[in-house]
Amino acid sequence: MASSYGQFCPVAKAMELLDERWTMLVVREMIAGSQHFNDIRRGVPNMSPTLLSKRLRTLGRAGVVERWEHGNRVTYQLTQAGRELVPIVEALGQWGIRWIGELGEEDLDPHLLMWDLRRNIAVDRMPPGRTVIGFTFPDLEPAARDWWAVVTDEVDICDHDPGFEVHVRVLAPLRTMVQVWRGDIGWADATRSGDLVVEGPSRLRSALPEWFLLSDFAATPRPGPEAVTSISVGG
Repeated sequence: MASSYGQFCPVAKAMELLDERWTMLVVREMIAGSQHFNDIRRGVPNMSPTLLSKRLRTLGRAGVVERWEHGNRVTYQLTQAGRELVPIVEALGQWGIRWIGELGEEDLDPHLLMWDLRRNIAVDRMPPGRTVIGFTFPDLEPAARDWWAVVTDEVDICDHDPGFEVHVRVLAPLRTMVQVWRGDIGWADATRSGDLVVEGPSRLRSALPEWFLLSDFAATPRPGPEAVTSISVGG
């Protein structure tokens, strides 16, 4: 746990736990439904496994997370104290998308984007059987450029060719796809501008936007033009 602020203020006491680097993002991942260590890791891909283990232990000692063993499998679940962080995380996300609009190149991570897309594909809206959606980010290095979403009753994300026919493919710079996911720009606006291109049969191209449920923060109202558009973060 972070060192004490030396204040009795409950905000200070809460932040002694929560303002350690990565802690709130681990909580965010668990709120989003991740319960297994590797699933949580996929939501914080730049966090080392060692540090993630340390944060989970800290949250466990604080009574925010419970560790459960089921045979050889271990799950992590939020306690009542952890679940009470849900509106706090939601408020932080809404504030961030309203006031921290600037995205640096270091913020654009295809692994995190595809993990977020995976758990927000509306499987019940898709054709029966197996549907394979390809994603190509032409601005990235070859090793990170191509991704596949293989959708059956569940969704698997692959960063190598799974060997199935691709039914529909999305081509866009990573920044554009992130902005669509966040709700910064609309799907239709991105396609009209030519920044986002969809290849495949017309019925699948038309249906594709309905298959994706955007970020929970996508519908957050942005400040009007009379307000400061964003706050700069970092040095």
